Amino acid sequence: MSVEIRRGTDRYLTRGDGYFTRHSFSFGGHYDAANVAFGPLVCHDDHRLRAGRGFEEHPHRDVEIVTWVLSGSLHHRDSEGHTAVVRPGEVQVLSAGSGVTHEEIAGPEGQARFVQAWLTPDETGTPPAYSVTPVSLTPGELTPVAQVGDRAALLVARLDAGDRVTLPDAPLQHVFVARGALTRSSLAEPLADGDAFRITRPQDEPGLRLQVTAAVPTELMVWAFT
Repeated sequence: MSVEIRRGTDRYLTRGDGYFTRHSFSFGGHYDAANVAFGPLVCHDDHRLRAGRGFEEHPHRDVEIVTWVLSGSLHHRDSEGHTAVVRPGEVQVLSAGSGVTHEEIAGPEGQARFVQAWLTPDETGTPPAYSVTPVSLTPGELTPVAQVGDRAALLVARLDAGDRVTLPDAPLQHVFVARGALTRSSLAEPLADGDAFRITRPQDEPGLRLQVTAAVPTELMVWAFT
């Protein structure tokens, strides 16, 4: 098993009018041949949008887009006729399939912060699909939030200081500290807001259940890939 630590301070930064984004993988003008994907995960962006600002209508094709809002609200509209306001405690999934355009604008009440992941689909060219689903997180535990195809699942935990969670037994895991901090462990020195583990376990290696502990109130996002 291997564990790679990716510090939030090392992520690529894009600034624009009313927004800034930290990219975990190569994106746009930020190209790194050694950091283009992790399993099916090809984009993992941490966005902050000023009230009323965001991303005007733009196209996507053959990508699964999963959005988790941390604060504020995100207004969505797409070419398939879907409109929604996504708030903390809800997960948005847009399957671009054969092609769709959409826009994402922060609500008027203040800054919106959200984490958005793009994943390669199990099958290309499918009809576009969209959903917003309320999620009831179990305090102190990892809760399944979204399933993407047969091989990718997103789990989220909201932890108090001292809470400990066991990570899934999956061959590939992307563990992201969305806010808060983890204590020092056998995996690494303390991790803070924006830091991540990338865990790889060979398929033929016996499962090893790893645990992490919150140092302060923390929100943890875990992508598990089979």
